[in-house]
Amino acid sequence: MNIIVCLKQILDPLIPVRDFRIDPELRAAVQGSASLVTNIFCENALETALQLRERAGGKITVLAFGAPSAEDSLRKALAMKADDAVLVVNDGNVHPDPMAVARVLAAAIRKIGAFDLVMLGRESGDWGAGQTGGLLAEELGVASVSFVDAIEVADGESHLKLHLKRQTDTGWERVAAPTPLVVTVTNDEHNVPRIPKTRDVMMSYRQPLAKWTLDELGIDAAAVRAGGDYYRVVDLSIPVRETKCELVSGDSLEDKVSDLAARILQVTRAM
Repeated sequence: MNIIVCLKQILDPLIPVRDFRIDPELRAAVQGSASLVTNIFCENALETALQLRERAGGKITVLAFGAPSAEDSLRKALAMKADDAVLVVNDGNVHPDPMAVARVLAAAIRKIGAFDLVMLGRESGDWGAGQTGGLLAEELGVASVSFVDAIEVADGESHLKLHLKRQTDTGWERVAAPTPLVVTVTNDEHNVPRIPKTRDVMMSYRQPLAKWTLDELGIDAAAVRAGGDYYRVVDLSIPVRETKCELVSGDSLEDKVSDLAARILQVTRAM
C-alpha cells in the first residue's frame, strides 16, 4: 500500500501572545521568539499511517508545502519511520488559500506517482479552515472521507478496500471505501503521535529529502504567491483586552455601598 501523508508546519498554537506579532502588510503572524511545530492533526494522520503500515505493510511518503523550515517537520516524520520525504518550497505568500495549497499538493502527488491513500490532518492549528482535504480530493479526482480516526484493510477483497471509522456530531460512522482515497484524520486516544528515539532523530538528517519548486511542478508560482482567488485575508489583528478598575469611596461601609450603587445605576442607564 502506497500512503502519502501531508504535513504542515505552523507556529506553536500554545504560545502566549507576547511571543509573536502581526505584520499588518503581510496580514500574517511573524514568528518572533515562537517555536515552529508540526500541526498536531497532521501528526495524528502520520501516526495513523504508521500503525496501518505496521498491520498491512506498505510505504509512507510524507509531503509538505511550506517554507524551507518545514524540512524540520519532514525530518521528524522520517525519525518516526516514514520512508520518504518531499518538500515543495513556498518562497512567496506565507498564507496561500486552501485551493492554492490543494493544487500544489495534487501536482506533487502526481509527480510522486501512484498512491492508494492520501492522509491529512482534519484542519490546521493556525487557521483551522479544514478545507484542504476535500479540495485535494477534488483536484485528484478521487473520493474523500473526513474526520477519520481508525483505518483497517478489508480482508478477502479482490481489490484494495478500506474500512474507516469516522467521528460525527452524534457518534461514529463505519465506512467502506475503495482506493485510491483521500482522508482527513482527527485526534483520538489511539493515534497520539509517538516520540522518536534520539538515534532515529540523528539518522533522519542523513536520509535523502527531495525538494521541488513550483516551477518544477508546472504550477503558476505568481498565482500562488499572490495568495490565490479562493479567499483572501483582509485583516488580522491581536485582540486587545482593556481592564479598568475603580475604587468606591466613603468614610463608612454605608457610604461605600451607596457610592457603588450609584455607579452601577449610572452604568445601567448608559447602556
